[in-house]
Amino acid sequence: MKNFDRKKHWENIYQTKSLEEVSWFQPKPETSLSFLKELAVSKTSKIIDVGGGDSFFADFLLELEYEDITVLDISESAINRAKKRLGKNAEKIKWIVSDVNSFSPSEKYDFWHDRAAFHFLTDKNEIENYRKLVAENISDDGILVIATFSENGPKKCSGIDIQQYSEETLTEIFHNDFDKIRGFTENHTTPFDTVQNFVYCNFRKK
Repeated sequence: MKNFDRKKHWENIYQTKSLEEVSWFQPKPETSLSFLKELAVSKTSKIIDVGGGDSFFADFLLELEYEDITVLDISESAINRAKKRLGKNAEKIKWIVSDVNSFSPSEKYDFWHDRAAFHFLTDKNEIENYRKLVAENISDDGILVIATFSENGPKKCSGIDIQQYSEETLTEIFHNDFDKIRGFTENHTTPFDTVQNFVYCNFRKK
């Protein structure tokens, strides 16, 4: 897939499918939100949602009165949909349209959240670039939350290949710079009543 245009693919997805027509849709991202309480993430923490698209995670962060929220997505269409939904509240969020592989942060983040973006990186160089990106741009003692399809989950999403992970393989990638706090698997029921098994791991920067 050397000539695969990742951005074009995702723009097409968000231009042709509604929010409830994509498999990753969650009316409330309960598991992601639970990490904020579990880890006592302060309201002033710098939070980034990588691959956030038009998910509701940012909406709930605002509802919980988090003050410094960034959403990054490769698709401008996805971000525009989220902005439209949020109305005036969209002004409270920093929006970045970028492939994570070419992302150059201007600040360090205290809480880096990635649900179902990392597993689309299947090339070893891209995976290593991502590892370096988080290592260099998460603050000391900061938190990394990663969720991917597990080894019991799908092998494709939206028609393209993904990289499956286990708690052990995720930990191996990030262990030089992060200490694992915990990992677990969880079933996600899609809007089509199919089940996808995810692995979640959260880490603290060494």
